[in-house]
Amino acid sequence: MVGSIAAIGAGLAVIGAGIGIGQVGGKAMEGIARQPEAASKIQTAMIIAAALVEGVALFGVVVALLGNNPA
Repeated sequence: MVGSIAAIGAGLAVIGAGIGIGQVGGKAMEGIARQPEAASKIQTAMIIAAALVEGVALFGVVVALLGNNPA
């Protein structure tokens, strides 16, 4: 039972990361379309934000999978 709960937690972390990175990328594209001259600044901020979202998701997956070990 613990293993299936850990798998659900890991899956939710990955789904959340996918949604978050999608939102970051979409909003960055909107910003670049509105202000093309600021594309480099927006792209830099987008990459940093996407890396932070991915890091949090990886942390969530690790915590969920560590919860699988009852020892």
